[in-house]
Amino acid sequence: MSTPQHHRINYIELAATDIPRAKQFYADAFGWAFNDYGPDYAGIQGASATDPEIGGLNPQGTPSRDGALILLFSDDLDASVEAVQAAGGEVVNGPYEFPGGRRFHFTDPSGNELGVWSEA
Repeated sequence: MSTPQHHRINYIELAATDIPRAKQFYADAFGWAFNDYGPDYAGIQGASATDPEIGGLNPQGTPSRDGALILLFSDDLDASVEAVQAAGGEVVNGPYEFPGGRRFHFTDPSGNELGVWSEA
């Protein structure tokens, strides 16, 4: 887990209907690694072995497209679209331009909606 800072987002949990499938999707699409805490929880480490744990996959939650939208950053948005689709995600909006760059939204295999944006 990252060092807590006052009023900063510290940890994000994603509902996952199938932990092994969710881990495979996020590893394939974004290169994330995981800390396993038994069969019912996986901590999201990030793309590097030195990254702090930033979140988790929780089978007790309910996947949603209606909650807070988590946005990831990408250096290459088109490659991220391809990686999400190849890993089994569904692009549900975009890519489209907005004043800060470009972005798209996708759903993961559990049905959670997330977004990815880039500056160009």
